[in-house]
Order: sequence, then C-alpha cells, then structure tokens
Amino acid sequence: MNNLNLAVLIDGDNIPSAYVTEMMEEIAKYGNPTIKRIYGDWTKPHLTKWKKLLLENAITPIQQYGYTTGKNATDSAMIIDAMDILYSGKVSGFCLVSSDSDFTRLATRLREAGMQVIGIGEKKTPNPFIVACDRFIYIEILKNLAEKKNDTEDIEPGKTNAVDKITKKEINLISTTISDLSDEDGWAFLGDVGSLLQKKQPNFDSRNYGFEKLTPLIKSIGNFDVEQRENSKSRHKLIFVKNKEKPRRKYNKR
Repeated sequence: MNNLNLAVLIDGDNIPSAYVTEMMEEIAKYGNPTIKRIYGDWTKPHLTKWKKLLLENAITPIQQYGYTTGKNATDSAMIIDAMDILYSGKVSGFCLVSSDSDFTRLATRLREAGMQVIGIGEKKTPNPFIVACDRFIYIEILKNLAEKKNDTEDIEPGKTNAVDKITKKEINLISTTISDLSDEDGWAFLGDVGSLLQKKQPNFDSRNYGFEKLTPLIKSIGNFDVEQRENSKSRHKLIFVKNKEKPRRKYNKR
C-alpha cells in the first residue's frame, strides 16, 4: 500500500493542530500524499494555530465560509473536492482526517470506487465512520508518539505513554483471527493475522495498547504461542502464532 498516491483532506474545524507533523509522518507510511488540503473558515480565530503548520507541511488551505449558522460548510466542500479528485484519476487512495460521522458515506463511496481509505480522528469518532474506512488511526496515538520524542526520561522499550487496556473482546478477536488463518497444526503467519485484524476492525492498532508492533502485544497477553522461522528469501525471520491449547479439566472418578 505504501506506493499509493494519496489525497489528504483535513477537516480543520474538527481536528486539533498540535500533532499535524506526526500525522503527516504517519500518512507517509501508507503512501505518497500528492494532494494535501485543509478546509475551514480561515477568518475565524480558532484556526490561526494551523497557519504556520500549513507552510511547514505544504498543506493547501481551502477557504470555506459558514453561510448558515449551525451548518458545517466544511463538510460539503471536502465531499465535493473528494469526488472531483476521485474522477480525476490522479490518486489511488484517500486519507480523511476528521472525527465527524458526516464523512461515513464519503468513505463508503470512495471504497466502492476501489480507493483505499485511511481515516484519522480522535477516539470520540463515531463507529460508523471508523468501520467505513480500511484503516482508522487515533490522533491520541500520534500524541503519544510526539510526547515520546520529547520525553527525556527513559521509557520502557516497545511501549508508548498513556494507553488503553486490552480487553477480552480484543483477545477474542485475535484468537478467532488466528483460527481463521491457521494450518492443520494451528499455526498462522503473523503478517496475515495483522492484515485480517485490520479488515475486521479498522481501528485495531497495537499502539492503542502501548505496543509499537503486533508481536510484543501478542506475547504480552499470554494466550498465544509465538514461533520464529527461517526465511529463505530474506534475513528477516518469519513469525507465526498459535492459540495455546486450553488445559483439559480433570474429573474425579466416583
């Protein structure tokens, strides 16, 4: 996916400006952001924090006046531009940066047209928008990364700062995904597991739980066996995972 030309469309009214640098670094992992636009009413004082950051990150501001009180004109402008870009054929994917559920239908429509859609927003983002994307990344993760860069104290390797606690729901999701992909001996290639997890739950990200990679997250849970195997095509080893067998209950004979 990292060779994709991406259109990055940012809802300036709905996204904090503090971590735009980390956001652009994150987007670069998935493709080449050839179009970068941010939408908002730049006459309003609450958007002044963006102005310096736009120059530093080569993001084009799009002026959109709020013609009617209580109506978000930014949404309409973003949606119209997204469809124009779609029909131009210049990109293979979109990154929609917003926490607003109004973009749910847009994300769905772009995916119907064969586009890869990455969403970025805060944890308050409604679930319909999250699941309409191929991948959804929380801004809180980017905040953790920014704080880690600036932190002078030692941080435990592999971990970020404040994180969510993994629950039984996520553990069951990992377990069933391994079962879906496992061979006759119960082993599944971790790369395939990660891809299927993303398809099942677009906002699944090991960084949500304090781990930069999926492997240490799975190891930390304790419900799974992890095995490294030699790779004939590369010096990097292949990682396979397996659900641990549950101990059989012993019954007392009467």
